[in-house]
Amino acid sequence: MTARLIFLVRIFAVAALLHWGPCGAAERLRVYGADVAQTSVSGVSSGGYMAVQFHVANSRVVMGVGVLAAGPYYCAQGSLYLALTRCMAPWEATPLPPIARLKRFAQVFEATGGIDPLAGIASSRVWLFSGTRDETVTREVVSALRDWYRAVARELNPVMVTGVPAGHAMVTPDYGGACETTREPFINACRYDAAGALLAHIYGPLTPPGPDAPGKLIRFDQSEFAPRPPYTISMDEDGFAFVPDACLGAQCRVHIAFHGCGQATESIGEEFALHAGYNRWAAANRLIVLYPQAIARFGAGWHGGIFSFVLNPRGCWDWWGYTGQGYATRAGAQMRAVRAMLERLASPSRAATSAESNRKR
Repeated sequence: MTARLIFLVRIFAVAALLHWGPCGAAERLRVYGADVAQTSVSGVSSGGYMAVQFHVANSRVVMGVGVLAAGPYYCAQGSLYLALTRCMAPWEATPLPPIARLKRFAQVFEATGGIDPLAGIASSRVWLFSGTRDETVTREVVSALRDWYRAVARELNPVMVTGVPAGHAMVTPDYGGACETTREPFINACRYDAAGALLAHIYGPLTPPGPDAPGKLIRFDQSEFAPRPPYTISMDEDGFAFVPDACLGAQCRVHIAFHGCGQATESIGEEFALHAGYNRWAAANRLIVLYPQAIARFGAGWHGGIFSFVLNPRGCWDWWGYTGQGYATRAGAQMRAVRAMLERLASPSRAATSAESNRKR
C-alpha cells in the first residue's frame, strides 16, 4: 500500500468517525407520559412529504397535519425521477400523477395492513401552505395534496394558505432570511407565523406565547430507534426534542416537526429546532416537540438483508423510496424509527419493543 493510499484511508476513517460517530452530548430520550392520541405532525419540503406519510400511515394517533411546500401521498411512487419532476414543479410534459391513482395506492396499502384505515383521516385537521415565490414546489403540487385529502375523506376541509410571498422555506414572523428567498437555512422572516397557525388549526385556540419559552431543547440518541448504524437509512445519530418545563410531571401532547432538505443538523446545526417557530407555542401549551434528524447519504450498503444504494446527498426525508419499497407505510424504516421515538415519549414498554424490533431489521 502506497503512502498516498494510506493517507487517504486515514482521512476517510477520521471523516467517518466525525460524521457518524456517537455524540457525547446526546442523552437517552426519556419517558414523559405523553398523550399519544393527541399527536400532530408537520414538515416543510421533503419533511412535508414525510409528515403526510406519517399522518396517513398512523392516522389512529395523528390528529392533524401541517404541510409547507409538499404534495400528495405517494406522489413519487418509489421513483426519484417522478419526485424531481411531477411532484415538485410539474408542467405539460411531466404532469402530476392523477389523484385517483394515488388514492388507489393508499387503498391497496390499507387493504394489506400497511397503513391505518383511511377512515381515520376524516376526523383529522389539515393545514397547508404554499408561498407565492416558491418555484421549487409549486402551488399546483400543494393544491394536489388538498385534492388528495378531499378525495380520501369528503368530510375534510383542509385550510390552504397561499397569500404569503415566501420562497421555499419554513416561514416565521421575524427570524431567517428575506421572505422571498430560497436559500440555506431555508427559514424565512415573512411576518407570518406558520408554526403558530398550523398548531392552532390542529388543536384549536392556543394560549399566546410569552417572550420566553420556558423549557429545554434536548439532544437525544436517535440511533437506538433505527437500524445500526442509522446512516444506512439516512438518519443521524442524534435528534432533538423540545420539552417545556410544564411537561415535567404533567401529561403533554406531542408534535413531530420534520425539517426539509438541507436543514438537518449537519447542514445548519440546531437552527431548525431552535428557530422554526414551534418552541414558544409548545412552552405555552404543554406540547413536546420532536425534531427527528435525517442525514445526507450517498453510497451502498445492506439493510434488512437487502443491498441498496442510497442517493440522498441533501439530507432529505425518504419520500421517493431510497430506503425500500415500503417507505410510505408503517413498515418504512424511517417511519418505524420515528414512531418508536413517539412511543418512548409516552410509554417505556411500548418504545422498548419498537426500538428492539427496528434494530433487528
